[in-house]
Amino acid sequence: MQKKELLQLIRKAKAKDPDAFSSLIYFYMKDLYRVAISILMNDEDAADAIQDTILGCWEKLYTLKEEKYFKTWITRILINRCYDIRKKQQRITVLEGYEEPSAEDQYNVELKEALGQLDEKYRIVLVLYYSEGYQTGEIAEFLEIPRSTVQTRLQRGREKLEAYYR
Repeated sequence: MQKKELLQLIRKAKAKDPDAFSSLIYFYMKDLYRVAISILMNDEDAADAIQDTILGCWEKLYTLKEEKYFKTWITRILINRCYDIRKKQQRITVLEGYEEPSAEDQYNVELKEALGQLDEKYRIVLVLYYSEGYQTGEIAEFLEIPRSTVQTRLQRGREKLEAYYR
C-alpha cells in the first residue's frame, strides 16, 4: 500500500470510518504481532495486548496529531500495553503447564527460541530495529531511553545471538 493510500485510510479512520480503521489494522497486524511477541513471548498475552491496543486506538484515534506517525503511535501504545501485562504477570505468580510450540517452520522456532534467551531489553530493540525497520532514534523515543543505549543494546543483542548460534 502506498503512503497516499495509507494517509487517506488514516484520515477516514479519524473520521470514525470503521472499514478504514479495520484496513489499517489489517495492514499493520504482522508488525504489531512481532512487537508484542518479542516483549511477552506468549501468543495469548500478545493477542490480548494487541486487542486492547486496537480498542484503545479506535477510541483515542482523535488524539493522533499527525497521520504520518500512525504506525509509531500505535506501536508505542502496544509497547506500553505489553509492559502493563508484564507488570501484572509479575505480581501474580502462577505455575502453568508446559506450552507446546505452535506449528511453525523450523527457522521461526529456532529464532523465537534464540530471542527468548535474550533479556527483554535486547530482544525488544532487535525486533524493533530488524523486524519493524525503526531507526535507533525512533526506538529511543519509544522506549524512552538514550539513543546511545539503543545502539549498545543492539550491539550486545547481536553478540548474544551470535554466541547462541555458535
